[in-house]
Amino acid sequence: MKKLAAVAAALIWSTCAMAEDRSITVASTTSTEQSGLFGYLLPLFTRAEGIQVKVVAVGTGQALDIGRRGDADVVFVHDKSAEDKFMSEGHGVKRFDVMYNDFIIVGPNSDPARIAGDKDVADALRKIAAAKATFISRGDKSGTHAAELRLWKEAGIEPATGKDSWYREIGQGMGPALNMASSSNAYLLSDRGTWLSFKNRGELAILTEGDKRLFNQYGVMLVNPDKHPNVKAKDGQAFIDWLISPRGQDAIAGYKIGGEQLFFPNASH
Repeated sequence: MKKLAAVAAALIWSTCAMAEDRSITVASTTSTEQSGLFGYLLPLFTRAEGIQVKVVAVGTGQALDIGRRGDADVVFVHDKSAEDKFMSEGHGVKRFDVMYNDFIIVGPNSDPARIAGDKDVADALRKIAAAKATFISRGDKSGTHAAELRLWKEAGIEPATGKDSWYREIGQGMGPALNMASSSNAYLLSDRGTWLSFKNRGELAILTEGDKRLFNQYGVMLVNPDKHPNVKAKDGQAFIDWLISPRGQDAIAGYKIGGEQLFFPNASH
């Protein structure tokens, strides 16, 4: 009897351990993590599907590289051209739009470049460069960094080439970049979600917003299990399916700070 009881207990423990082992790794951006979105969203998903989610929050370029190595099951990022390249290389199964927000330029209230209220982001960047006003660049191959470089190019300026002291590449995420901008009263391109959740604003304020070129789309992809057999395809796809389902989309829309919505769901099946 004791042996039977021991075997039964072992089976129960083994079953529980297997149930607890349902987990996936998602390589994502610092903006989804530091905005607080994942802290709000993932417990809802886990309650619904019984799958734990470990997030590796890095810049989009790094997140895609993690996916290329097969060190994540899902990639959830925001640089459409880089995502398309990831897919064309065969690293992803299918890409889905999930949500969007926008980028903004923040800067000190003193606004030495006089960009406040300028709705043309390229014009605002040209003013910053002309004034040689301090600008903090993430410089980390993130989606935000890629967007920033595109916008400088549209403005006809290559700020990094001259290594002018006003343009500072720091190689860090959105939170540290905002902290540095705050401490040095500098300009910065930020995603709105992280800005809204950022507390250490100091003298910083939103100075340029609303240009359609500041649109910021997020996409999600299952890492290709044909390339990486260790990928937990079933549970990874369950996460994607939940994100783009009415329940997941409603949850994204429901995440607010101070009554302001941070992300806007736009999944299409």
